[in-house]
Amino acid sequence: MNKILVTGSLGQIGSELANALCERYGKGNVIVTDIRKKTGDDQIADCEHAVLDVTDPTKIADLVKKHDIKTIYHLAALLSAVAEAKPQQAWNVNMNGLYNVLEVAREFGCSVFTPSSIGAFGLSTPHDKTPQDTIQRPNTMYGVTKVAGELLCDYYHKRFNVDTRGVRYPGIISYKTLPGGGTTDYAVEIYYEAIKNKKYTCFLKAGVYLDMMYMPDAINAAINLMEADSAKLIHRNAFNVTAMSIDPELLAASIREHIHGFTIDYKIDPVRQGIADSWPDSMDDSAAREEWGWQPEYNLNKMTQDMLKHLKIKLQK
Repeated sequence: MNKILVTGSLGQIGSELANALCERYGKGNVIVTDIRKKTGDDQIADCEHAVLDVTDPTKIADLVKKHDIKTIYHLAALLSAVAEAKPQQAWNVNMNGLYNVLEVAREFGCSVFTPSSIGAFGLSTPHDKTPQDTIQRPNTMYGVTKVAGELLCDYYHKRFNVDTRGVRYPGIISYKTLPGGGTTDYAVEIYYEAIKNKKYTCFLKAGVYLDMMYMPDAINAAINLMEADSAKLIHRNAFNVTAMSIDPELLAASIREHIHGFTIDYKIDPVRQGIADSWPDSMDDSAAREEWGWQPEYNLNKMTQDMLKHLKIKLQK
């Protein structure tokens, strides 16, 4: 069994991906890393953990050599709102970190999964059923790093034959791990507030439709793409993937089916609202469906039922 390295494993996606990888391939075959040490509060599998700053290429190479790593899931990055507040740090972590991982992968023959995002699109991108291949002119540092990352991964595959693969994630919703500074965080926060207070103040406007996905689907997308037949992949990197296109009112209505009397009001965050306005309303994910069989399991109603069920248990502890 080839060994797997996960960077950014204590983040929202990283922690649940690490758990899924350990369950699928065995704890002894997965090494999880993050810039900080794992604590008892981190909901992550009891597999080998190492502190890793992805801006340090020597440390990445040392871990890959030590554990004979053959697959890297590279998730370490600053998310949209945080990246906009710290653009210089975002470039360093998001771009130099990716470059370091790709260089190590080139040297040691590793496959690399790197997530891109709907943030790679911009105001000039078609917003309805955004095509797989279209204009990408983001106006945020996060988006700039995602577009550059997509191109860099393509380059390393074409120039050095590194097996690079990735998806463009929409907003990710999960009951296990809180998000870390993204524009779609409201779609997680709203469930917590619905259970605790039966009301939520949203930082995005009503009517702002964005693609979303439940975490189990996001994890399956990453693993299924990495297990896909390489010969069938035309795009390889930055596949559009989505499960639903929703706005705050639609999400609130779904919650209201289970929590009667739930209300939503609005206090707009201009930074995150501006970011959301530049992103697609919905994406066309037909390339992912055709090239590696992408198929989400959860729609809005099924996700809401599952979120509320698990959060009620979590918040009682």
